[in-house]
Amino acid sequence: MLKKIKAFFDAHLLPDADAAQADGEHRTRLAVAALLLEMMQMDGDISAEERAAVETAVLTCFDLTSEETSALLALAEAERRDATDYFQFTSLINASYSPEQKVRLVEALWHIAYADEGLHRHEEHLARKLADLLHVPHGAFIAAKMKAAG
Repeated sequence: MLKKIKAFFDAHLLPDADAAQADGEHRTRLAVAALLLEMMQMDGDISAEERAAVETAVLTCFDLTSEETSALLALAEAERRDATDYFQFTSLINASYSPEQKVRLVEALWHIAYADEGLHRHEEHLARKLADLLHVPHGAFIAAKMKAAG
């Protein structure tokens, strides 16, 4: 599985970048996408609005084409299904994201949670848990929630 992921990123996303830096960036992108997908599935009902919110978040966060976004989400879904915890994703993000990037990620999670016009308790729980694992201050967490809620 890791060979497929590395081959995809080497071929499509950052072919000219330094290998070590590119690998870290690829893994971080995959981690972010996996968390976005987890939020989409948290309420047990995947709506078209939630799927669109995930795709929009990935497109804007990483400036990818639609084809690259689809491929990244397919790989991230496989990683998400195989994951035993969230720490494997949040530790990668913590190592490379600034506090501002983490807040934007939490805001994207809230946008996905609110995309289907309702906030399920499991979605709120996941947002809180991930914000804690990403070391996002509570005030920033609430501000991101309010901004996403409109």
